[in-house]
Amino acid sequence: MSGREHGHDPLMAHGGPVVAEDGRGRPPLQPKNDELEVVPGFERENLQGWIPQIANEADVRAVIEKAFDYRGDVTVTRRDGSQVTGYLFDRRIGKAMGESVVRLMVASGERPAIAYSEIAGIAFSGRDTAAGKSYEAWVKKYWEKREKGETNISIEPETLE
Repeated sequence: MSGREHGHDPLMAHGGPVVAEDGRGRPPLQPKNDELEVVPGFERENLQGWIPQIANEADVRAVIEKAFDYRGDVTVTRRDGSQVTGYLFDRRIGKAMGESVVRLMVASGERPAIAYSEIAGIAFSGRDTAAGKSYEAWVKKYWEKREKGETNISIEPETLE
């Protein structure tokens, strides 16, 4: 499929609505009245240490989505009682629970795949490595250091450990 059938409409500017022209046949470069659109940031849930109750298929799918977005290790408990701890870096969604899998990076370097149907529980067991590492937090720390008179302030990021 191509063109409009695939969602590519040549009349739409980069997939968005056509922008009003400025009288010279071009879209305006600046917003009217010099107003800029400001998008508010968002708060991430603090999931570290959370052990959600999983009662049905919808719960499994919802928790896996949160685990996929989580920036720390999770512990997956299988129905047979075995556990795997690692970073959930991939999930492949199939039509049925047995066809859907998650993949984890574990400390040994292995990347086991676990079917959704095998999952009895997921615990957010690892430290959220990006917690408190927002741009706003960095800028605040930077200005605090400047106010204290520090001179060797680097723009290099801090280590995660």
